[in-house]
Amino acid sequence: MSSTDRAAAETTAAARASVAIAIPVAPPGNPATFPALQAEIRALAHERDAVILAHSYERPEVQDVADHVGDSLLLSRLAAAAPQSTIVFCGVSFMAETAKILSPRKTVLLPDLAAGCSLADSITVEQLRQWKLEHTGAVVVSYVNTTAAVKAESDYCCTSGNARAVIEAIPSDRQILFLPDMFLGLWLQRVTGRKLTIWLGECHVHAGIRAADVERWRREEPGADLLIHPECGCTSQVIEAAGDDAHILSTEGMVRFAERSKADSFLVATEVGILHRLALKAPGKRFVPVNREAVCQYMKLITLVKVRDSLRDGVYPIEVPADVAARARLALERMIAIA
Repeated sequence: MSSTDRAAAETTAAARASVAIAIPVAPPGNPATFPALQAEIRALAHERDAVILAHSYERPEVQDVADHVGDSLLLSRLAAAAPQSTIVFCGVSFMAETAKILSPRKTVLLPDLAAGCSLADSITVEQLRQWKLEHTGAVVVSYVNTTAAVKAESDYCCTSGNARAVIEAIPSDRQILFLPDMFLGLWLQRVTGRKLTIWLGECHVHAGIRAADVERWRREEPGADLLIHPECGCTSQVIEAAGDDAHILSTEGMVRFAERSKADSFLVATEVGILHRLALKAPGKRFVPVNREAVCQYMKLITLVKVRDSLRDGVYPIEVPADVAARARLALERMIAIA
C-alpha cells in the first residue's frame, strides 16, 4: 500500500468517523423501567409471531431481551431457520439486509433506519464495478459488512471467522479483490500467504484501537490473554510481537474462546458492547476493554423503546430488490458451502 493511497484512505475514513461520532445517541434511560419494557416486548413478539435478534455490540438491555445474540451471519442463519414470520434485527442496516436476503419470504424489521455502518459505507456498488473493470477476471471476496448491492457484485462473501477458509479455497492462480476492510485483508495476507488486492476501507471503531492501547494494557495486565478482532487497526503490529497469549478472533470466536479457556483475565480489543455477552457466557472471569472509547454509535441507536415500537407498529421493514437479493444470496451460499 503506497503512502499516497494510505493517506487518501485515512482522510476518507476520518470523514466517515466524524459523521458517525456526531450521531446523537439516546442515553440508556432509567434501568428501573427496563423489566417492564422487556416484558412488553416479549409479549408483542409472541403476538406478532416475531423473533428478536441482537448483535453482540448492542446495548446490554437490548441483548437481554433478544431471543438470540451473536454476530451478523450467525443471526441471519438463525433467522432463516426460525419458525417465526417476522424478524426484528437489532443491529445495523447491512445485517438486516443479509437476513432479508437469506429469508426473502419473512418480514425483516430494523428498529432504526439510521443504524448504518462506516465500514459498509467505505465502498459503493459503483466503486466496486469500476474496481472490477480495472482487474478483469479477478475473484471478488466481500466481507459480510457490505451492502446488498455490493454483495450482489461479489463472487464470495466472508466473515471474520471464515475469511481465511474462503481465501484458501480460491485457486492460487486467481487474483483476489478483497473488500472493504484493509486490516482484515492485511491479516489474511499474512496468515494465508496469498497476495490480495485490498480495498482501503475500515471500521472507524476498530481502526481507533491502536497498538499503543494494547501495549499499555499488556504492561498493566501482564497475565491476561489478549483477544483481538482482525478489523482492529493494531492487528498487524500486535501480530509482529504477539506471544501465545494473543489471539486473533471474530466476535463469536472470542465468546467461544473465553468459555473454554482456563485463563481468568482477558484484554478485549473490539467494540465494548461484547463485554456484556462475555461476562454472561464466562461468569467469574474478568474482561478489560483495550480501548474504553471503542463504541459504535450506530449500534447504540437501538433502544428498548425502539424495539417495542418496531414490534408494535411494524417499523421499519427492510426490502432488497429480487434481482439483487438473488445474486447476493449466491455469494453468501458459496461462502456457507466452504465454511
